[in-house]
Amino acid sequence: MTIGSFYPPQRTLMGPGPSDIYPQVLQALSRPTVGHLDPSFIGMMDELKQLLQYAFQTKNSFTIAVSAPGSAGMEACFVNLVEPGDKVIVCRNGVFGDRMRENVIRCGGEAVIVDNAWGEPVDPALVEQALVQHPDAKVVAFVHAETSTGALSDAKAIAEIARQHDCLTIVDAVTSLGGVPLLVDEWQLDAVYSGSQKCLSCVPGLSPLTFSQRAIDKIEARTTPVQSWFLDQSLVLGYWSGEGKRSYHHTAPVNSLYALHEALVLLQQEGLENAWQRHQDAHLALREGLEQLGIQFVVAEEHRLPQLNAIYIPDGVDDAEVRKTLLTRYNLEIGAGLGALAGKAWRIGLMGYAARNENVALCLKALESTLK
Repeated sequence: MTIGSFYPPQRTLMGPGPSDIYPQVLQALSRPTVGHLDPSFIGMMDELKQLLQYAFQTKNSFTIAVSAPGSAGMEACFVNLVEPGDKVIVCRNGVFGDRMRENVIRCGGEAVIVDNAWGEPVDPALVEQALVQHPDAKVVAFVHAETSTGALSDAKAIAEIARQHDCLTIVDAVTSLGGVPLLVDEWQLDAVYSGSQKCLSCVPGLSPLTFSQRAIDKIEARTTPVQSWFLDQSLVLGYWSGEGKRSYHHTAPVNSLYALHEALVLLQQEGLENAWQRHQDAHLALREGLEQLGIQFVVAEEHRLPQLNAIYIPDGVDDAEVRKTLLTRYNLEIGAGLGALAGKAWRIGLMGYAARNENVALCLKALESTLK
């Protein structure tokens, strides 16, 4: 059998990720590839660091893009900051909090679970209670924007409690970066990771990451080696550092980093506050249309992510059949529920380039027609 070139269909991506990609970002991917130690590429990396610092709202010198998706950014935080025997408070209110627990266990740490119901944010009072009960805890880990439920937690309040108990924070900002306020320096967050394919509307496969000086001090004070060679950030630092000669660590995904640079240039041009407001405006338009269809949200309004809308599937409706119809008839992708919400909810993404009026109108019309 002769296999020809692959040409994917033109979809409108309104699931939990990847999101629709900006045309300028797709164009950036096709620019000529240069070596990952080429002087021109090194200059672009320096700009990329500055753009990421803007997106994260931080001056952290260690702000990079891990050459792998957000799950690797998560693992980079845990393998660098958690040593065998370390006690970690893990806040779990969805799928991705549980993945944090898995990381702690695989690092040889002890995970103390703070559970909240699916669809609810992390309760800072429960975090405080866990820290009082476990004064030897060294890290508090939580998901800022829980992609499996669409719930937004109060990162500022949780981080303040963690600092009062002399704990570092590890924060999952995969779905929040660029979509809702995320103020790394003001909230004094220590290790924050994200993904390129959500509100940044870049290609999947990169994980923006930033470490505070407190996090760097913890890494430098380790008494055991980081269990992952590739994700050992003390080794990567020599490649991303702007000082002196760059050391070879791995072959960077050159064209993907072009794309992330372009996506962040677009974010800077729009302005963070404007991007946050655009996501909120799109959510309000979607909410109005969904409520007219009698569809209910999983998360209460005050804790709801504008860029990730989890909604209950109406009674008697076939989950898979609706999503299949949307995909085949309208080239529209929405997400299925995960974990406790599997078969009970859909997840509609309004992330980055997808947070546009025409996408909202298409989604509402297609849903209405399909449900009828």
